[in-house]
Amino acid sequence: MTSPEPSFELLPGAADSPVILHVPHSSRAIPADVRAGIVLDDSALEGELDRIVDAHTAELAEVAAGLCRGRPWRFVNRISRLVVDPERFPDEREEMLAVGMGAVYTRTTGRATLRAEGFDPEPLIGRYFRPYARAMTEAVADRLAAVGRAVIVDVHSYPSEALPYELHGAGPRPPVCLGTDSFHTPAALIAAARDVFGEVGLDTPFSGTYVPLEFHGRDPRVSALMVEIRRDTYMTEPGGPAGPGLGRLASALAALVDGVTP
Repeated sequence: MTSPEPSFELLPGAADSPVILHVPHSSRAIPADVRAGIVLDDSALEGELDRIVDAHTAELAEVAAGLCRGRPWRFVNRISRLVVDPERFPDEREEMLAVGMGAVYTRTTGRATLRAEGFDPEPLIGRYFRPYARAMTEAVADRLAAVGRAVIVDVHSYPSEALPYELHGAGPRPPVCLGTDSFHTPAALIAAARDVFGEVGLDTPFSGTYVPLEFHGRDPRVSALMVEIRRDTYMTEPGGPAGPGLGRLASALAALVDGVTP
């Protein structure tokens, strides 16, 4: 569980593409010094990674990018969300703080202790969260400068059965959940996703989508949609290999990208 450097990667797309496929939760990599602050033994940690990682989503985005008429840009997190979760608010706005899963998790998916009481998250925020946020902000700004708009497609997966940490796990668990933002997710983007993915749910069991804070609620040129794929549709749960469903979903994701790209 070593961490590649840098801890995230921006993979270039076509110069005229507005689309950024954002893949924040696909990695299992944890630097050794960060691992030392996690109280789980190795076996328990591997089990937690099986449950929390959006397995194969980086591969799914890569395959989809290769199928697109105009290659989208890809922003991929290369470290585990157990190091930091770049999609959480870094302050009291984050509702997942209620279950110990803010920007730096202190609890597991089963609500057990992940880091000792009194753990200071600020060093990890400074080392990983803020550089990631800056780089993603710059990636969006670059698309705005190049083509006048940016479309963030947030690529995730989720388990077929609710885990104890989920705050809204009692609702439907469709094959694909589309997470939206009232300011940044236009109806046309939702419609395009419905067309390519087929059976979808809207903001259930997860809601919202990632937009860098510099643009959030401010710049309508930035649109965004979260695509949460139920894991049993493309892989063996938990943490197992991908199956043939991955190719089908990659084709659908590529069709979505093509649908929002001139």
